[in-house]
Amino acid sequence: MKKIGVLTSGGDAPGMNACIRAVVRCGASHKLEVMGIRRGYAGLLEGDFLRLDARSVANILQRGGTILETARCEEMKSKGGIRKAAQAAHQEAIEGLITIGGEGTFRGAAALAEAGGISVIGIPGTIDNDVYGTDYSIGFDTAINTALDAIDKIRDTASSLQRPFFIEVMGKDRGFIALDVGIAGGAEDILIPETKTKIEELSLDIKRSFERGKKCSIIVVAEGDEVGGVFPIAQQVWERLRIDYRVSVLGHLQRGGSPTARDRILASKLGAAAVDALANGKTGYMVGEVKGEIALTPLKETWEKRKELDNNLISLAKVLAT
Repeated sequence: MKKIGVLTSGGDAPGMNACIRAVVRCGASHKLEVMGIRRGYAGLLEGDFLRLDARSVANILQRGGTILETARCEEMKSKGGIRKAAQAAHQEAIEGLITIGGEGTFRGAAALAEAGGISVIGIPGTIDNDVYGTDYSIGFDTAINTALDAIDKIRDTASSLQRPFFIEVMGKDRGFIALDVGIAGGAEDILIPETKTKIEELSLDIKRSFERGKKCSIIVVAEGDEVGGVFPIAQQVWERLRIDYRVSVLGHLQRGGSPTARDRILASKLGAAAVDALANGKTGYMVGEVKGEIALTPLKETWEKRKELDNNLISLAKVLAT
């Protein structure tokens, strides 16, 4: 193998640049030419390539976002799109491809690997941390620390005003961000898609917390909560308690910012592991970290198998909120 490509796809995540840097520099140590592919699979289909060397990835370790940019590509969901992508890679003499992203990215990567003619390795880069086969994905630690910083500030004003604050964090399908942020931020309640939201019980929890002398109540809500989001939940609580409240939606704030040390180190380790996997003839796998060790997981398993929340954390959250 002489030439490999690297792309970032789907939602961006802090630490992607650190991962690109590791791929390029570890690729050089294997005497591999590394081509960056702009705008994910869309750029691959359009032949939007640029050569990357050790100097071209200097001073990007601390930057959020992705220097390669990212996009979602509907064409990659078709057989014709997969063929076109494979042909574009072959035309550029790319023999191996490293894809950084989440489930959608890995579905495209798996299809390319099955099409043959190109080796493909995936790296989990998503703030949602919902990818099976790794304890943590690139960007998760930064996202929860960004959200936690916001919640700490909101708690200051919530205590002054003595009212409940409903804070929505990202997590369309899973509650990993909400659970970690809620525990770290001392939330009175954490509402996630994995558990049923009981408005009556939530209202009683808030009422009792004020009766116990608490100055405020912080309720962390994952955007994918079954009730339909933070606003209807807050309104339904108000209808029961008639207590003035405020809502704060953190949104894409959680995607930005300089990656934490933990994300930079994880991204560096996984970028290097992906290059090693290609150099050793592996294809159709995702590199992750499980219990501190590099692990290879077949790409299909990353979405066919479900990564479970820590039930102990869910129970602990209720105990700590009393």
